[in-house]
Amino acid sequence: MTGLRSVGLFAGIGGIEAGLEQAGFETVALCEIDSDANAVLDRHFPGAARWFDVTEMRSLPKSDVVSAGFPCQDLSLAGRKKGISGNQSSLVEHVFRLLDSAPHPDWLVLENVWYMLRLDKGAGMDYLVTELEQRGMRWAYRVVDSRAFGLPQRRQRVILVASRDNDPRGVLFSDDATEESLDDTTTSIDLRRGYGFYWTEGLRGLGWTRSAVPTVKGGSKLGIPSPPAVYLPGSGLIGTPTIEDAERLQGFTEGWTVIDEPGSTRRNGPRWRLIGNAVSVPVARWVGSRLPNSPKFQREAQLLERGSRWPQAAWGDASGRFSVDMSKMPFNPEFEVLDFLAHDLVPLSVRAASGFLSRARRSETLRFPPGFLEAVETHIETGMLESA
Repeated sequence: MTGLRSVGLFAGIGGIEAGLEQAGFETVALCEIDSDANAVLDRHFPGAARWFDVTEMRSLPKSDVVSAGFPCQDLSLAGRKKGISGNQSSLVEHVFRLLDSAPHPDWLVLENVWYMLRLDKGAGMDYLVTELEQRGMRWAYRVVDSRAFGLPQRRQRVILVASRDNDPRGVLFSDDATEESLDDTTTSIDLRRGYGFYWTEGLRGLGWTRSAVPTVKGGSKLGIPSPPAVYLPGSGLIGTPTIEDAERLQGFTEGWTVIDEPGSTRRNGPRWRLIGNAVSVPVARWVGSRLPNSPKFQREAQLLERGSRWPQAAWGDASGRFSVDMSKMPFNPEFEVLDFLAHDLVPLSVRAASGFLSRARRSETLRFPPGFLEAVETHIETGMLESA
C-alpha cells in the first residue's frame, strides 16, 4: 500500500477501485445505487464506507483521488443519445458539487464512452472540462483501448484526469505505442487466430475484431445478456464466452460478480449487465500507478479552438485547450482471444446464428472477410443436424 486513499462514485462493481488497489491505493468509501452491484461491492470492499445515492451525499471523505465512471446510457452510441443533459449522465453534476466540499482530493478520475466526443458535437466533454476549468483545475483526457493492457477486448473509453495542484498530462501521455489496424475486414482469415463479432449485429455497425472480441456490453434493459461471439476458424466453432471468461475479459478474477449462494437457479443476466458496465481493471491500475509520481509532460501540443472537433487526446486549463497526438494504445502487448479463453465457448444457437446471417446478407454496409458467412451457414446446418 502507498498510504493513498480513494473514493469511488458510481462505483459499479469496483473496476476502478480494484485497479487502484492493485496500484497501492486503499478504497475508503464507495457510492453505488444498483442493488446487484452493491452485493458485489459488499464482498470485495467490506471495509469501505458506503453511500447508495450520490444525490444524497453532502461531502466527500478525505481522500487522495476521487473516481467516477458516471452513467453512460445517455452518451453511448448504442444508448439513448440524450447527451450530457439526459437523466442518467447528468448525474455527473453531483461529482462537481461534491468537489466543492472540503477537503478536496488531489486527483479526480472520470471514465465514460468515447462516443461522448462526437455526440452533440462533443457537448458532454465541453461541459466536463468547463466545470473543471471554473474550479481552477488542469485536466487531460485520452481515449484508451483495453487491448493495450493484454485484454483481448476492443473497449475504447475516455479516461479524464484532473487536479488543482498536480499535472495530469504525464499520467495519461507518458506511455504510447504504435496503433495497429486490428479490425480490417479485407484481410483474409488466419486459421491460427480467433475473431470476435456481434451476433446481435443489425444492418449497420460492425463488431468484427481480429484476435479479440468487440466491447462486452451489458445486454438489454430486461436483463437479457448479449455476449459477443467468437469464431475459431481452425475448428469452425462459433460460440460465446462464458460469464467467467467475460469477467476475465474485463480484468476481474473469475467469480467476481457472483451475487447468489452456490446452487442458485438465478439467471446470469444481472452479471452480464454488471460486467458490461464496468471499467477494465488494468486500465485503472495503469492510471493509479502514474498518479503518485506523475511523469513530466514532454509532448508537443496544438491549440484547440473552441467549437472544433474533440481529438483523441487533449489537455487544458483556464488559459487554453490543446490537442495531443496520441494513439489509443499506451502499450502494445501480445493478446489473442483464442489463447485467452479459459473455458469452452457456448455454441451459438441455430436461431441466433440464423438471425445474424439473415441480417448480414441483407445489409448493404456490413463487411466480413471472405469465407466467414459461409462458416456461419455451416454452423447453422451442423446445429440443425445435431438437433434432428
